[in-house]
Amino acid sequence: MIDPGLKDKVVLLTGGNNPFGIGASIARAFALHGAYVFIHYFRQEINLYDKSQGQNHSHKPGLTFFFEQQRKTADEVVASIQKDGGKAESWEGDLREPESAYRLFELTEKTFGQVDILVNNAAEYLADTFLPSEALGDDAALWKGGPTISTIDVDSHDRHFAVNSRAVAILMAKFARRIIERQTHWGRIINISADCAWGCPKEISYRASKYALESYSRSAAAELGPYGITVNIVSPGPVQSGYIHPEGEEALISDIPLRRIGRPEDIANAVVFFASEQASWITGQLLFVHGGHRMALGQ
Repeated sequence: MIDPGLKDKVVLLTGGNNPFGIGASIARAFALHGAYVFIHYFRQEINLYDKSQGQNHSHKPGLTFFFEQQRKTADEVVASIQKDGGKAESWEGDLREPESAYRLFELTEKTFGQVDILVNNAAEYLADTFLPSEALGDDAALWKGGPTISTIDVDSHDRHFAVNSRAVAILMAKFARRIIERQTHWGRIINISADCAWGCPKEISYRASKYALESYSRSAAAELGPYGITVNIVSPGPVQSGYIHPEGEEALISDIPLRRIGRPEDIANAVVFFASEQASWITGQLLFVHGGHRMALGQ
């Protein structure tokens, strides 16, 4: 068995409260390799969705189920890690507030010691468009029971960029300062993007903010490499984190060459690899983990 060299490393992970989500799976994967995991989360009340059109049974995948998981604390995820003998703690904070970035490092260091690995997984998502509401018609939702689409405005723009790019940049800068001051010449940053970040109708601010994350990541890889810090990006395709109802899953599979929806573990495996000793000479890379979804084929 390959040893990734993660035992006793300290991981700071954002966005890990959904027990069925990517963040929770990443946290569990690191803990299984002997790392100490500090999980950030934020429970945002969702009121922009029409639940009346969603799933009637909250125990089945779908938007109602997903929102229930998103409203949980990270206690369930932490408990599952501790039950298996791992080390994990959590803290809730709104990454739209700059002070949260400062608090995250302070709390992680107080709990487990200096941070070795930073995983930026938290994300803000609202469906927005350049089209006026009058032009949307039947396209006012992405899918039945799905999010209502609104025309881009200052709020929809700023709330995406505050979490998906600004917080990522600030957290990377604070992480880099600590590694450089310690002169350990070892650090890992893994940022979670989304496939089609270069542009996607009806999700314009979400995708654009993720594209900004990718640019920040490549710049950080170039600047921080001399200090032994690698910076890489994982770009997931459709992953069943509890939000895809069965009908939607069937529709998506036809566009995925590997003919299945992604699992959170698929993303966690890629993140652990980028953090491992086996990836010590890999930086500035964007890895699509999407089963071939949105794969660009040459003519």
